[in-house]
This record gives sequence, structure tokens and C-alpha cells, in this order.
Amino acid sequence: MSLTDTRIRNAKPKGKPYKLSDGAGMYLLVKPDGARYWRLDYRFAGKRRTLALGIYPIVSLSNARSRREDARALLAKEIDPGVAKKASKRIAKLTSGNTFEAIAREWIANQRNRLATRYTALLLARLEADIFPQIGSRPITDVDAPALLEMLRKVERRGVIETARRLRQLCGQVFRYAIVTGRAQHDPSADLRGALKSPGRPRGHKAMPLDEVPTFMHALGAYDGDERTRLALRFMVLTFARTTELRSARWSEFENLDGNEPVWRIPAERTKMKREHLVPLAPQALVALRELRGLPGSNASPFLFPSASREGCMSNNTMLYALYRMGYHGRATVHGFRAMASTALNEMGFRPDVIERQLAHQEKNAIRAAYNRAEYLNERRAMMNQWADYMDAIGGGNVVPLQSKAKG
Repeated sequence: MSLTDTRIRNAKPKGKPYKLSDGAGMYLLVKPDGARYWRLDYRFAGKRRTLALGIYPIVSLSNARSRREDARALLAKEIDPGVAKKASKRIAKLTSGNTFEAIAREWIANQRNRLATRYTALLLARLEADIFPQIGSRPITDVDAPALLEMLRKVERRGVIETARRLRQLCGQVFRYAIVTGRAQHDPSADLRGALKSPGRPRGHKAMPLDEVPTFMHALGAYDGDERTRLALRFMVLTFARTTELRSARWSEFENLDGNEPVWRIPAERTKMKREHLVPLAPQALVALRELRGLPGSNASPFLFPSASREGCMSNNTMLYALYRMGYHGRATVHGFRAMASTALNEMGFRPDVIERQLAHQEKNAIRAAYNRAEYLNERRAMMNQWADYMDAIGGGNVVPLQSKAKG
């Protein structure tokens, strides 16, 4: 007798498993714990076999019957439905593990011991923002050159031509990893050479001209956006650290703030040159730090500039967008403050070696680098104090000439 939904719902568990037959080899197996499983008994190559059809009620009676008929159709073709099911599962598993996203994440994980943490985080962020939503769920062997080009054209239409170029290179690295691990045979990104828009001549980090600094300092003092962003720009002006080092600065890196020689000690793993860098702090920088400490959320985060982002700190674009809001779109970049400060300090008569050490530029001679680190700290502190005084004078409208008060 065929089963009905009512009979199935009313089936009560017993002390031992029992079967409710639906005919043609299919039955519902009722377990003592109340679980109910669809099964199909059949014979293949002279042997009795059992095929699992699913769990009730996830698989309804009608669905179970449909699966039974599919299995019977395979038997009619002399195909073992149990073997066919295992093969289907294997293909599904292989396909899910061989999606572009799965392989890309595996590749990223393998780079963590080779690349800086912040750089691997940047690569993953690029993948998650622009690549995974478009092609991440597709088997990597199904991603061809037209699919890649369509994805990259969307990026180009946002006006970020250089980003599109870098994304093509990033995809190429993932494809090459898939090739050497036996999960792809071709890198379609190589077919796109010449297909993307040219980013034009590299322009570097545009520095603010010295004659615009007074206007900028006045605008920064009147900035009405987020207070933490304003203080980040203020701190950049007072330290001219690298943007990545500044936005991810941690409170634990600041020492002797109540003493005579306050310093920001940036650990080697966070610097571009992989060498610890000391930044002497002028009194104005200490004021900025105290203001930051007083902002909501500062005590709950290890970062000076906390954020709800994946990294936990201010993004690369936060200060740049603030510059745009202040009217400096295309006229200056955050990183360009370093070049501006270098130019101004040279005009003020400070020794080039002292300036270069403060900018944490690479010293090729290791012995001299160690000497510079110890010998120039007092000179750099005096320079940073004078620089902060000069910035204050500019911001207050009391513009003073660019000349050094320091001894040569």
C-alpha cells in the first residue's frame, strides 16, 4: 500500500527501527529517536543495494518518489544509481572547492608568511570588493577572458583605471596558482594585455606647494568634518609619517608622553623599510594626542584612529576624502605632505641627513644607519619642535619666513 502524508506524520517511533513501504522498493525508515529516512532497495549486478533518498520532512513524499523514478531510470540504462550519486557528490565538492574565490583565498593564505600582513589584507580587500561579487562563485575553469574583461570594465567605469590594471595582475596571480596546483590550465588574464585603458603617466604623490600651506593650515583649523579625521591630518602635518603607519598607529607605541623626550616608536613590522622608526613628538603633537584620547571610543580600541572596518583602524581613503572636501582634489595627497615637509625643512636650513632620517628613508650603509638612529635624535627633536611652531604660526595667520633657527 502506498504511503500518504497523513500516515507519515502519524508514524510514531518504536523501540526498534521499522519500515513504511511506498512500493517499488522505496520505504520510510523510522528510527527509535523519531528520525525518518527515505530509502530505496534495488538490485544491481546481482547484488542487493540500498540508496539514501533523503530525510523526511526535508524531502517530501512527492520528492522522494521523484528521486526513486530517477534512480529507476538509471537502472534501466544499466547505471548503478548509488555510484552515480557518489560521483555527483564528488563533482559538486570538487567544483565548490575550485571556485575562483576558494582558490584565491587559499592563495592569500599561502602568502601570509611571505608578504607583510597589511599587504595581504589589502589584497584580500581588493578581491572582496571587486572580484568575488562578480566571479567568485564560478569554477575557476569557467572564468574566461571575456568574463574578466567585463568585470574590469565595471571598475574602469568608476574612473579608477590603475585599480583595474592591478586587479588584472591580481587575478593573474590566482590563475597561475591554480595552474601549478592542477586546478586550471590557462591564465585568461594574460589575454587581456592591451585590452584595458592605459592609466597614463605615473604622477606619484602630489605634494602641496609651499605657498598654499598657509591656506591649508587655516582650512584645517576650520575643518567641520569628523574630529578624528581632522586630528589625523593634524598629526600627519606634525609628524609627516607614512600614511599607512599613521592610520594604524597604536597607543602602545607612544612613550614618555609626560616626560621631556616623548616619542612615537613605530615597530619594524609596520614600517616600509622593516626597521624601527622613532618620531620625536613636539608639544603640539602631544596636544593632538590628548584630544584624541578624549574622543568617544578611544579607550576601547588599541588604535589612535579606530574604525569598524576589517582592519580596525582608519581606511586609506579617509584623510584623502577629507582633503577633497577641503578643496584639494587633484591638488595634493596625504602622502604628499612628506615631500612638502622635506622641501620646507631644507629651505629652513636643516641638514639633509637629519631630514632624511626623520622621513625614514632607506640608509644603504647599515653601520651609518645605526649611527644616524642614535646621533640624529636630538637634532630631529629640535627640528620637529621648530616645525610645529612654524605650522602654528601659519595656522594663526602669523606667517613667518622659511628660515632656520637651528645651528648648521
